[in-house]
Amino acid sequence: MFGYIRADKGELKMREYEIYRGVYCSLCKRLGKSYGFLSRLTLSYDFTFLALLDISLKDGCTSFKPGRCAFNPAKRCNYLKDTAQLDFSASAAIIMLYYKIVDDIADEKGFKKLAAIMLKPIFSGAHKKAVRVYPEIENYVAGYMQSQKALEQENCKSVDKAAEPTAKVMADILSALSDDAGNKRALERLGYCLGRYIYLLDAACDLKDDIKTGSYNVLKSIDGDIKEYISKQLYISINEAAKAFELIDIKKHKPILGNIIYSGLEQTFKKELNK
Repeated sequence: MFGYIRADKGELKMREYEIYRGVYCSLCKRLGKSYGFLSRLTLSYDFTFLALLDISLKDGCTSFKPGRCAFNPAKRCNYLKDTAQLDFSASAAIIMLYYKIVDDIADEKGFKKLAAIMLKPIFSGAHKKAVRVYPEIENYVAGYMQSQKALEQENCKSVDKAAEPTAKVMADILSALSDDAGNKRALERLGYCLGRYIYLLDAACDLKDDIKTGSYNVLKSIDGDIKEYISKQLYISINEAAKAFELIDIKKHKPILGNIIYSGLEQTFKKELNK
């Protein structure tokens, strides 16, 4: 995933920021423990959001303990006392990374392609382990990759159609966080809107390079002001995501999640588009 689902840190209270950062560091630790040290490189704020949402849907308090950062031992971090509750998010991160590597081998050239070829055997074992634990995530992501590839090969010019696979895989992943029927529907809708947001923002950020390389990008077919068009589409996704979020029974950390949905998404896309 791409790191586009981030909090507006300046608007978080100190305690809220410590929890948010603690979940981020705990996910990093869980990745290393479950899938090896290099798997920590898959860490992004997208999966931090997934982990925080997963925790927030469950009863019970969120307890942390102090520790040292694996990358910088001089730095003190707060870690969840029970990082096993992050297994779903860690497995999703590994499976998504593996398919990103496979996709880069097929589509990239030069150094990026070589790097992907070198990374694939390193993460193959972690991928197999993650699939054994959560085969449903593998099914979601494999289907997403096949659908996305097919749309690219046919040079799809419909923005909504091109964004559908990413929206669908996020809908499937988020809906798997709860067994409650009402929550599942709301989580599925939230995931769909966030997936659409991720796809559109990533396409906008890649557009300049894709024009140079001749790579597929659905935004090439848009006439007029691309920035204005994409901003409107992103606002639609954010507003729909907010409506879905309000229907979810959040047990705890709702202000942090709300910060991400109501403020962080807008702040992030404005920052990325202004680059």
